[in-house]
Amino acid sequence: MSKPIVAIVGRPNVGKSTLFNALAGEQISIVKDTPGVTRDRIYAEVSWLNSNFTLIDTGGIEPDTSDIILSQMREQAEIAIATADVIMFVVDVRQGLVDSDAKVADMLRRSKKPVVLVVNKVDNFDKLMADVYEFYNLGIGEPHPVSASSKLGIGDMLDEVISHFRPDQFTDEEDDRPRIAIVGKPNVGKSSIINKLLGENRVIVSDIAGTTRDAIDTAIKYNGKEYVFIDTAGLRRKNKIKEELERYSIIRTVAAVERADVVVLVIDATEGVTEQDAKIAGIAHERGKGMIIAVNKWDAIEKNDKTIYEFTRKVKEFLAYMPYAEMTFVSAKTGQRLFKMYDIIDTVIENQNLRVATGVLNEIMTEAVAMQQPPSDKGKRLKLYYITQVSVKPPTFVIFVNDKELMHFSYTRYIENKIREAFGFRGTSLRFIIRERKEKEQ
Repeated sequence: MSKPIVAIVGRPNVGKSTLFNALAGEQISIVKDTPGVTRDRIYAEVSWLNSNFTLIDTGGIEPDTSDIILSQMREQAEIAIATADVIMFVVDVRQGLVDSDAKVADMLRRSKKPVVLVVNKVDNFDKLMADVYEFYNLGIGEPHPVSASSKLGIGDMLDEVISHFRPDQFTDEEDDRPRIAIVGKPNVGKSSIINKLLGENRVIVSDIAGTTRDAIDTAIKYNGKEYVFIDTAGLRRKNKIKEELERYSIIRTVAAVERADVVVLVIDATEGVTEQDAKIAGIAHERGKGMIIAVNKWDAIEKNDKTIYEFTRKVKEFLAYMPYAEMTFVSAKTGQRLFKMYDIIDTVIENQNLRVATGVLNEIMTEAVAMQQPPSDKGKRLKLYYITQVSVKPPTFVIFVNDKELMHFSYTRYIENKIREAFGFRGTSLRFIIRERKEKEQ
């Protein structure tokens, strides 16, 4: 089930970052950093009442001349319109209504996307409400007064944001077709791969413009089975500033990954694996998606008998936090090994949904503990009582122990490796929840 995406848009110095941080709360800082995943504060997971959503900061406006600010704001608005389900348009009560606010509001209004107008820096509701009403002139609905720094009015604003979520929009329960997001840096051949997979003998079941985003969903039938491919290639940016392009492709990736079961990260064989590839892979890893690394343009590489092993080693080293990822070497140009990807996708989906009986899990754990003693600290030794699987997609296990503090990351990894030795789980991450259970009194 995918989560709604909410984007923040606004001029410099209206308090977008303060609002983003207030909504992200401590959630960003308490998420355990996975080694090798570069964290960028572009997006955060937010919960309000019973709703969870992904908040994205379209950011990146540098104050210069008003012309440049307006063009950058338009780009921000384009990103928000393309990727978000709800847009939060932030303005500043102290600066009042300015020309560029009106121009961007016009774009947002025409987009037909739900827009929540947020008037920030309202530190005193009694004194400043008359100034808040001025923003009715933007013609995009009721202004919501908040103070991001004092966290005033945030609840009412979030009530308004989540009122625009349509439950049916994010429920894929009736649609059990596998969803595969093709992600990667710009120009690595994502669209070419999808076009090749469509092929002459493929049946295009339907071309559905992604209901709320410009990522296109393409249903493809192969060997009697339907797959939905989410292509993040879409919209091309005029502005080729590297940083902005990177931010943009990461925002687009978050949107696509959110909706997918399996993520195919396309890497350019001629370039090798890059920092941005690691960022994109990290997004899929954090969300527990099935993971396939497709090395494209393999036909353009001069090869000997060691090339494939060398390349695999480099990728695994760079993406050390996801050793479970499946790898395949393809060419969108020649079609080399492309159709084998369906078999890999099927295997990964099977592994994502694999359930292991509790009795078998406990046998594996008992054997693992006998082979390698759990760690101890200040004379107290870790005891592992019981393990059980609680969910799938990704497979999630709960381990009951005597002291959570003693369950080091390395020992959890050791137990994970033992489970993988027995059941494979190739292509999917595994999640472990450690719970404390007091020793029974003798």
